[in-house]
Amino acid sequence: MSGDALPFALPPVSLGTWQMWGPEASRGVHEAIGVGYRCIDTATGYGNEEAVGAGIRASGIDRGEVLIVTKFPEEDAGSERETLLRSLDLLGVEYLDLWLIHAPLDADGSLAMWERFVEAREEGLVRAIGVSNFTPAQVDELIARSGVVPAVNQVAFGPRYYDPALLGHHDAHGIGVQGHSPFSENDLHHPLLRAIAERHGCNVHQVLLRWHIEHGVSTVAKSVSRARLKANLRVVELSLDPDEVAAMDRVGNDEWSKETL
Repeated sequence: MSGDALPFALPPVSLGTWQMWGPEASRGVHEAIGVGYRCIDTATGYGNEEAVGAGIRASGIDRGEVLIVTKFPEEDAGSERETLLRSLDLLGVEYLDLWLIHAPLDADGSLAMWERFVEAREEGLVRAIGVSNFTPAQVDELIARSGVVPAVNQVAFGPRYYDPALLGHHDAHGIGVQGHSPFSENDLHHPLLRAIAERHGCNVHQVLLRWHIEHGVSTVAKSVSRARLKANLRVVELSLDPDEVAAMDRVGNDEWSKETL
Protein backbone atom coordinates (compact mmCIF):
# COMPACT_ATOMS: atom_id res chain seq x y z
CA MET A 1 0.00 0.00 0.00
CA SER A 2 1.47 3.35 -0.98
CA GLY A 3 1.12 6.66 0.77
CA ASP A 4 -1.15 9.55 -0.07
CA ALA A 5 1.24 11.83 -1.93
CA LEU A 6 1.78 15.27 -0.46
CA PRO A 7 -0.01 17.92 -2.53
CA PHE A 8 3.17 20.01 -2.20
CA ALA A 9 6.91 19.47 -1.88
CA LEU A 10 8.56 20.06 1.48
CA PRO A 11 11.55 22.39 1.08
CA PRO A 12 15.02 21.07 1.97
CA VAL A 13 15.04 23.23 5.11
CA SER A 14 12.02 24.39 7.10
CA LEU A 15 12.00 26.73 10.09
CA GLY A 16 11.58 25.04 13.46
CA THR A 17 10.10 27.08 16.31
CA TRP A 18 10.57 24.88 19.39
CA GLN A 19 11.34 26.98 22.49
CA MET A 20 10.53 30.21 20.65
CA TRP A 21 7.81 32.24 22.33
CA GLY A 22 6.13 35.62 22.18
CA PRO A 23 7.87 38.47 20.35
CA GLU A 24 10.97 36.35 19.72
CA ALA A 25 8.89 33.76 17.88
CA SER A 26 7.04 36.40 15.86
CA ARG A 27 10.26 38.18 14.91
CA GLY A 28 12.00 34.91 14.09
CA VAL A 29 9.22 33.73 11.79
CA HIS A 30 8.99 37.16 10.13
CA GLU A 31 12.74 37.22 9.60
CA ALA A 32 12.85 33.66 8.27
CA ILE A 33 10.17 34.31 5.68
CA GLY A 34 12.00 37.47 4.68
CA VAL A 35 15.20 35.56 3.88
CA GLY A 36 13.40 32.81 1.97
CA TYR A 37 11.89 30.18 4.25
CA ARG A 38 8.63 28.82 2.90
CA CYS A 39 7.71 26.20 5.51
CA ILE A 40 7.13 27.03 9.18
CA ASP A 41 6.89 24.19 11.71
CA THR A 42 5.29 24.51 15.12
CA ALA A 43 3.26 22.39 17.53
CA THR A 44 0.37 22.86 19.92
CA GLY A 45 2.70 21.71 22.68
CA TYR A 46 5.18 24.50 21.94
CA GLY A 47 2.68 27.09 23.18
CA ASN A 48 3.62 29.54 20.42
CA GLU A 49 1.06 29.09 17.64
CA GLU A 50 -0.38 32.58 18.15
CA ALA A 51 3.07 34.18 17.95
CA VAL A 52 3.99 32.08 14.91
CA GLY A 53 0.80 33.18 13.18
CA ALA A 54 1.53 36.81 14.00
CA GLY A 55 4.99 36.46 12.44
CA ILE A 56 3.55 34.96 9.27
CA ARG A 57 1.01 37.76 8.93
CA ALA A 58 3.62 40.43 9.64
CA SER A 59 5.73 39.10 6.78
CA GLY A 60 3.00 40.02 4.32
CA ILE A 61 3.42 36.75 2.46
CA ASP A 62 0.39 35.33 0.66
CA ARG A 63 -1.09 32.34 2.50
CA GLY A 64 -0.64 30.11 -0.52
CA GLU A 65 3.10 30.77 -0.62
CA VAL A 66 3.96 29.41 2.83
CA LEU A 67 3.49 25.92 4.24
CA ILE A 68 2.27 25.79 7.84
CA VAL A 69 2.81 22.65 9.89
CA THR A 70 1.65 22.00 13.43
CA LYS A 71 1.52 18.92 15.62
CA PHE A 72 -1.22 17.53 17.83
CA PRO A 73 -0.20 16.57 21.39
CA GLU A 74 -0.95 12.89 21.86
CA GLU A 75 -1.73 13.47 25.54
CA ASP A 76 -4.81 15.41 24.37
CA ALA A 77 -6.24 12.42 22.52
CA GLY A 78 -10.00 12.69 22.31
CA SER A 79 -9.99 16.43 21.63
CA GLU A 80 -8.50 16.36 18.15
CA ARG A 81 -11.10 18.52 16.41
CA GLU A 82 -11.29 21.08 19.20
CA THR A 83 -7.51 21.35 19.32
CA LEU A 84 -7.25 21.71 15.56
CA LEU A 85 -9.84 24.48 15.45
CA ARG A 86 -8.00 26.29 18.23
CA SER A 87 -4.70 25.92 16.37
CA LEU A 88 -6.26 27.39 13.23
CA ASP A 89 -7.64 30.29 15.26
CA LEU A 90 -4.32 30.97 16.99
CA LEU A 91 -2.39 30.75 13.73
CA GLY A 92 -4.97 32.94 12.02
CA VAL A 93 -5.50 30.62 9.05
CA GLU A 94 -8.37 28.62 7.60
CA TYR A 95 -6.41 25.43 6.99
CA LEU A 96 -3.12 23.70 7.78
CA ASP A 97 -0.85 22.38 5.09
CA LEU A 98 0.33 19.49 7.26
CA TRP A 99 -0.95 18.21 10.60
CA LEU A 100 1.08 15.63 12.50
CA ILE A 101 0.46 13.38 15.50
CA HIS A 102 3.32 14.53 17.72
CA ALA A 103 4.09 11.08 19.11
CA PRO A 104 2.43 7.66 19.17
CA LEU A 105 0.25 6.15 21.85
CA ASP A 106 -0.51 2.44 22.01
CA ALA A 107 -1.96 0.92 18.84
CA ASP A 108 -5.58 1.65 19.79
CA GLY A 109 -4.80 5.19 20.90
CA SER A 110 -2.86 6.03 17.76
CA LEU A 111 -5.62 4.61 15.58
CA ALA A 112 -8.30 6.68 17.31
CA MET A 113 -6.26 9.86 16.80
CA TRP A 114 -5.54 8.96 13.19
CA GLU A 115 -9.20 8.45 12.37
CA ARG A 116 -9.90 12.02 13.54
CA PHE A 117 -6.99 13.23 11.40
CA VAL A 118 -8.49 11.55 8.34
CA GLU A 119 -11.81 13.26 9.04
CA ALA A 120 -10.10 16.66 9.29
CA ARG A 121 -8.41 16.13 5.94
CA GLU A 122 -11.65 15.07 4.31
CA GLU A 123 -13.31 18.18 5.73
CA GLY A 124 -10.63 20.39 4.17
CA LEU A 125 -9.26 21.70 7.46
CA VAL A 126 -5.85 20.23 6.59
CA ARG A 127 -4.25 19.47 3.23
CA ALA A 128 -2.14 16.53 4.39
CA ILE A 129 -1.74 14.43 7.53
CA GLY A 130 1.19 12.58 9.01
CA VAL A 131 2.92 11.43 12.15
CA SER A 132 6.01 12.24 14.17
CA ASN A 133 8.37 10.01 16.16
CA PHE A 134 6.72 6.78 14.94
CA THR A 135 8.76 3.65 14.32
CA PRO A 136 8.25 1.64 11.12
CA ALA A 137 6.40 -1.00 13.15
CA GLN A 138 4.04 1.62 14.55
CA VAL A 139 3.49 3.02 11.06
CA ASP A 140 2.72 -0.49 9.78
CA GLU A 141 0.16 -1.02 12.53
CA LEU A 142 -1.51 2.30 11.76
CA ILE A 143 -1.71 1.53 8.04
CA ALA A 144 -2.97 -2.01 8.56
CA ARG A 145 -5.78 -0.89 10.85
CA SER A 146 -6.82 2.31 9.08
CA GLY A 147 -5.99 1.74 5.43
CA VAL A 148 -4.57 5.27 5.31
CA VAL A 149 -0.84 5.89 4.90
CA PRO A 150 0.77 8.91 6.59
CA ALA A 151 2.17 11.42 4.10
CA VAL A 152 5.11 12.25 6.40
CA ASN A 153 6.92 10.91 9.44
CA GLN A 154 8.95 13.58 11.23
CA VAL A 155 11.74 11.95 13.23
CA ALA A 156 15.21 12.62 14.62
CA PHE A 157 17.40 11.57 11.71
CA GLY A 158 20.86 13.02 12.18
CA PRO A 159 24.00 10.88 11.83
CA ARG A 160 23.53 9.77 15.44
CA TYR A 161 20.21 8.17 14.44
CA TYR A 162 20.92 7.14 10.87
CA ASP A 163 18.57 4.27 9.99
CA PRO A 164 18.66 3.08 6.37
CA ALA A 165 15.95 0.52 7.18
CA LEU A 166 13.54 3.31 8.11
CA LEU A 167 14.35 5.13 4.87
CA GLY A 168 13.74 1.97 2.84
CA HIS A 169 10.51 1.20 4.65
CA HIS A 170 9.10 4.69 4.23
CA ASP A 171 10.18 4.93 0.61
CA ALA A 172 8.37 1.66 -0.16
CA HIS A 173 5.19 3.13 1.36
CA GLY A 174 5.57 6.55 -0.25
CA ILE A 175 6.02 8.23 3.13
CA GLY A 176 8.18 11.34 3.26
CA VAL A 177 10.81 11.50 5.99
CA GLN A 178 11.46 14.85 7.63
CA GLY A 179 14.24 15.21 10.18
CA HIS A 180 13.72 17.29 13.29
CA SER A 181 16.30 18.58 15.79
CA PRO A 182 19.33 18.26 13.45
CA PHE A 183 21.48 20.35 15.79
CA SER A 184 20.30 19.57 19.31
CA GLU A 185 20.26 15.81 18.65
CA ASN A 186 23.83 15.72 17.30
CA ASP A 187 27.26 16.61 18.67
CA LEU A 188 28.22 19.88 17.01
CA HIS A 189 31.76 19.45 18.32
CA HIS A 190 32.34 16.01 16.88
CA PRO A 191 35.78 15.96 15.21
CA LEU A 192 34.49 14.29 12.04
CA LEU A 193 31.84 16.95 11.48
CA ARG A 194 34.30 19.73 12.24
CA ALA A 195 36.83 18.27 9.80
CA ILE A 196 34.25 18.06 7.01
CA ALA A 197 33.09 21.61 7.70
CA GLU A 198 36.66 22.91 7.58
CA ARG A 199 37.30 21.07 4.33
CA HIS A 200 34.30 22.75 2.68
CA GLY A 201 34.68 26.16 4.26
CA CYS A 202 31.32 25.99 6.00
CA ASN A 203 30.00 25.33 9.50
CA VAL A 204 28.95 22.10 11.19
CA HIS A 205 25.27 23.12 11.08
CA GLN A 206 25.48 23.26 7.30
CA VAL A 207 27.23 19.89 7.13
CA LEU A 208 24.44 18.29 9.15
CA LEU A 209 21.71 19.83 7.02
CA ARG A 210 23.44 18.80 3.81
CA TRP A 211 23.86 15.23 5.07
CA HIS A 212 20.08 15.02 5.48
CA ILE A 213 19.57 16.31 1.95
CA GLU A 214 22.03 13.75 0.60
CA HIS A 215 19.67 11.10 1.99
CA GLY A 216 16.54 12.72 0.56
CA VAL A 217 15.41 13.90 3.99
CA SER A 218 14.13 17.44 4.48
CA THR A 219 14.88 19.07 7.80
CA VAL A 220 13.30 21.33 10.40
CA ALA A 221 15.99 23.63 11.77
CA LYS A 222 15.57 26.32 14.41
CA SER A 223 17.44 29.62 14.48
CA VAL A 224 16.70 33.20 15.51
CA SER A 225 19.88 34.62 13.97
CA ARG A 226 19.50 36.22 10.55
CA ALA A 227 23.00 35.13 9.56
CA ARG A 228 22.36 31.54 10.62
CA LEU A 229 18.95 31.49 8.94
CA LYS A 230 20.55 32.50 5.66
CA ALA A 231 23.45 30.09 6.09
CA ASN A 232 21.06 27.20 6.68
CA LEU A 233 19.32 27.89 3.38
CA ARG A 234 22.63 27.95 1.52
CA VAL A 235 23.11 24.21 2.05
CA VAL A 236 21.40 23.67 -1.30
CA GLU A 237 24.62 25.02 -2.84
CA LEU A 238 26.85 22.70 -0.80
CA SER A 239 27.81 19.16 -1.76
CA LEU A 240 29.45 16.43 0.29
CA ASP A 241 31.77 13.79 -1.11
CA PRO A 242 30.42 10.21 -1.04
CA ASP A 243 33.13 9.16 1.42
CA GLU A 244 32.14 12.00 3.75
CA VAL A 245 28.49 10.97 3.65
CA ALA A 246 29.47 7.34 4.28
CA ALA A 247 31.66 8.31 7.24
CA MET A 248 28.80 10.34 8.74
CA ASP A 249 26.48 7.39 8.16
CA ARG A 250 28.69 5.33 10.46
CA VAL A 251 28.57 7.91 13.23
CA GLY A 252 25.80 6.42 15.31
CA ASN A 253 24.95 5.31 18.82
CA ASP A 254 27.95 3.49 20.32
CA GLU A 255 30.17 4.53 17.44
CA TRP A 256 29.41 8.22 17.86
CA SER A 257 32.77 9.18 19.35
CA LYS A 258 34.91 6.75 17.32
CA GLU A 259 34.38 7.63 13.66
CA THR A 260 36.99 9.71 11.87
CA LEU A 261 37.55 10.54 8.25
